[in-house]
Amino acid sequence: MIQSTSGDEAFVLLSNGNVVKVSTGELLPANPDILEGVDDLIQLSYLNEPSVLNNIQYRYSRDMIYSKAGPVLIAVNPFKAVPIYGNKFITAYRQKVMDSPHVYAIADTAYNEMMGDGVNQSIIISGESGAGKTETAKFAMQYLAALGGGSEGIEYEILQTNHILEAFGNAKTSRNDNSSRFGKLIEIHFSAFGKICGAKIQTFLLEKSRVVQLAAGERSYHIFYQLCAGAPSFLKERLNLKVANDYNYLNQSECLTIDGVDDAQNFHNLMEALDIVLIRKEDREQTFAMLAAVLWLGNISFQVIDNENHVEVIADEAVTTAAMLMGCSSDELMLALSTHKIQAGKDSIAKKLTLQQAIDSRDALAKFIYGSLFDWIVEQINKSLEVGKQCTGRSINILDIYGFESFKKNSFEQFCINYANERLQQHFNRHLFKLEQEEYELDGVDWTRVEFEDNEECLNLIEKKPLGVLSLLDEESNFPKATDLTFANKLKQHLGSNSCFKGERGRAFSIRHYAGEVPYDTNGFLEKNRDPLQTDIIQLLSSCTCQVLQLFASKMLKPSPKPAASSQPGALDTQKQSVGTKFKGQLFKLMHQLENTRPHFIRCIKPNSKQLPGIYEEDLVLQQFRCCGVLEIVRISRSGYPTRMRHQEFAGRYGVLLSEKQLSQDPLSISVAVLQQFNVLPEMYQVGYTKLYLRSGQLAALEDRRKQVLQAIIRLQKCFRGYQARSRFRELCNGVITLQSFARGENTRRRHASLGKSCSAVVPEIRDEQLREIICLQSAIRGWLVRKQLKMHKLKQSNPVNAKVKRRSGRKSSDMKDVPQEQVQALPTALAELQRRVLKAEATLGQKEEENAALREQLQQYDAKWLEYEAKMKSMEEMWQKQMASLQMSLAAARKSLASDNTPGEPGRLDASTSPHLYDSEDTMSMGSRTPGGSTPMKFLNIVPDAGSGRESNGSLTAVNHLTKEFEQRRQNFDDDAKALIEIKTTQPASTVHPDVELRKLKMRFETWKKDYKTRLREAKVRLNKLGQSEVEKTRRKWWEKISSRVQ
Repeated sequence: MIQSTSGDEAFVLLSNGNVVKVSTGELLPANPDILEGVDDLIQLSYLNEPSVLNNIQYRYSRDMIYSKAGPVLIAVNPFKAVPIYGNKFITAYRQKVMDSPHVYAIADTAYNEMMGDGVNQSIIISGESGAGKTETAKFAMQYLAALGGGSEGIEYEILQTNHILEAFGNAKTSRNDNSSRFGKLIEIHFSAFGKICGAKIQTFLLEKSRVVQLAAGERSYHIFYQLCAGAPSFLKERLNLKVANDYNYLNQSECLTIDGVDDAQNFHNLMEALDIVLIRKEDREQTFAMLAAVLWLGNISFQVIDNENHVEVIADEAVTTAAMLMGCSSDELMLALSTHKIQAGKDSIAKKLTLQQAIDSRDALAKFIYGSLFDWIVEQINKSLEVGKQCTGRSINILDIYGFESFKKNSFEQFCINYANERLQQHFNRHLFKLEQEEYELDGVDWTRVEFEDNEECLNLIEKKPLGVLSLLDEESNFPKATDLTFANKLKQHLGSNSCFKGERGRAFSIRHYAGEVPYDTNGFLEKNRDPLQTDIIQLLSSCTCQVLQLFASKMLKPSPKPAASSQPGALDTQKQSVGTKFKGQLFKLMHQLENTRPHFIRCIKPNSKQLPGIYEEDLVLQQFRCCGVLEIVRISRSGYPTRMRHQEFAGRYGVLLSEKQLSQDPLSISVAVLQQFNVLPEMYQVGYTKLYLRSGQLAALEDRRKQVLQAIIRLQKCFRGYQARSRFRELCNGVITLQSFARGENTRRRHASLGKSCSAVVPEIRDEQLREIICLQSAIRGWLVRKQLKMHKLKQSNPVNAKVKRRSGRKSSDMKDVPQEQVQALPTALAELQRRVLKAEATLGQKEEENAALREQLQQYDAKWLEYEAKMKSMEEMWQKQMASLQMSLAAARKSLASDNTPGEPGRLDASTSPHLYDSEDTMSMGSRTPGGSTPMKFLNIVPDAGSGRESNGSLTAVNHLTKEFEQRRQNFDDDAKALIEIKTTQPASTVHPDVELRKLKMRFETWKKDYKTRLREAKVRLNKLGQSEVEKTRRKWWEKISSRVQ
């Protein structure tokens, strides 16, 4: 804030409370308050470094860590958890509910462009160490996994690979607690439907020296500490694991833990990730055994045995455990670490190693095992994520590579890392500055060139042959007697004239990178570039029983077409390239792959060097902004045309918005016609020779309009397809119904014919059998009845009892004599049959009596209901008679009113509607009664309440006819009055009659009559409904009478 000014001087109050005196020429204009904290730096009225710093600080202090600088996303590391991630925000950006800058928005844009244009995309994340690149890459992967979630859960596997790669490839440094010590490119492949169908991970330049050598306050790779802290007891016993402090490779930096990090819990998370990524149990066990072997190798010590500093290995627990884990004998391991074989003709001579040589050999073995193990784990992950058959070649690449580094002492690793960042910066400059401005010039676009910081000279210093840093390094690495000092001298000799190179005293030199000048110490450059491994070590690994070690050795023993010269006797001569040359080749392959994609850049910013939330160091942030070229990006984006399309492509996409006549023109004319029709200002676009160039935001309106047109077309197509489908369905249903009726008829006729045949054959037999049984039963009953009556008659005639008894016995005997012997034998059987039939008849009779009793009870219930219904009908008839009497009186009054209203010369006092179309169709079927208010009588004929249904129906029809005639008459009257008023207004302007006033009065009378007329129509409808219900009640009454008569 400016406190005061005095001439050419001004006093400025800083944010820390200090007041400084500056020249007024150094003061820069500030933006208005309304632009404070804008999303995109392009929106700033005054573009300068203080404005950009202030805007980013304003947003950072409010946890708005994402901002835009044109097409580039700026992400400031908050060093704390910020609640702007998760499923809720993924859905919001997916549905375009939110449009503020975010890594989700970048991932969404890449996905939509890939699916829409079919062009592979890349998200390039850069920034210095500790700026939050790895976390940003994870959030981008999280969004893509949610957007393209497959059916087999492969998107979840991709996310879990982060846990594995971080454990094996990340470590704590002095500037970052979770620093990536390798570079990775993740290719996520998609199917034609936008679903993830596979992935592939490429890694670059793992920092193997961190396994054996640590700086103060730093840690080795996370996996070592996680294994020691979180391994279960049985695994610790099998691997003979100790605590981390017991291993020399881990305790040399005196930093074993990280604040706020639980290594044991992270180990459990790692185990879950290995399960999800489908790493086999056997492979996991071998992996942990190799990690433990590396730790125990670091504990192997040597003792000097002679004056020439030759050593031998001390046989202790470290040697025994390391040999056991590697699958070899202790003696073989001790011999390989303390000697190396020299081939002399056909004989080989074992030569003792000095102490430093033995230590280097041990460390080289540990680095080789860990580096090979890391590559092998990546191979296993890629097998699990292997691209399926659904892959269409569409992919999104996410690049997370180590950031620019500059420490007090910078060695070969920092040189390679900064070289990679130089190459990425060149790619960034090429796409955002070079290619864009070259395209403007070639296509004839009026353009003011924007100058930017080009790092091509620095890249030539590193890559150029034969006098580049890498070429000179390989040249020195091939000389056995070369040292780090001779290498430094050669650099100063050949590169001293380069503006990006600066020679220092001794073994040091400096390179002016795009991010600033970095001093390097050549100590260890040659050794790390050679990365030698003794032949004895390779032979030892190939003879081990451990399968992974045999696999690692076999790769080293593959013959090389161009073997490189070795600088040390006994070193393996099958290594193909030096580390620097190999890394250069990997970078060129990476750049070629990125050049075939459409890039999306994310610049991560580290707000402070203390890695604490809420602290904003302006000098540190400004340095990063200058390295990233933020101001240049904003300038070129503000004056540039980020949206560009070929004339044919633009016309084909937006020509649908024009008429058919305009579409007959050439693509250029169609494109210009679209822009003019939608009022796109001329300064917002330019027409090139082959393309149309538009400023930011101009395409959104066209896209919205195009979506509306396409949605309307889709809606029409949907309706037409629906109509076609319904028509076909109705035709199909009619045909099916016809076929079904034919089939059912045919089946019924066949069944009827079959039943008829069977019945015609069976019925006569059943009838004859029944007749025979009936005749037999009747004859037996008649005979029994006759005999019974005869006996009773004879008993009455005989007086003496004895005589009666004798006569009875005699009669019986005589009867028995008279009856034939066959009938006497058959009589008991016939009687039994008769008794059975009698019992059956009695049971049937009882059943019928029960049914009759139930029917009588139902009849009584029906009678009670009928009496109840009859009482209700009588009460309703009385009520109807009263209503009919009231209607008669109303009709009489209506006739009198009609006679008085229909006087000649007046159009009538009743209100009418303006048009016969203003009433409902159902109202035309109504009958009249009184209006709700009762003030306007209805005009109906007399309806006598006591008349029959026929007379009531005739009266109703008469009332309807009367309403129809009234409507026609009123309409004619109102039309005549309106025409008369119009004629007076046009032909007699001097008349005393005011046509407008009379017309308003006529309209008021018309509205009043219309309202009354509609009311009467509704009441007429109600009356008709009531008459219809009375007819139904009479029909029901007749039906009940018929039912009652039948029951009685």
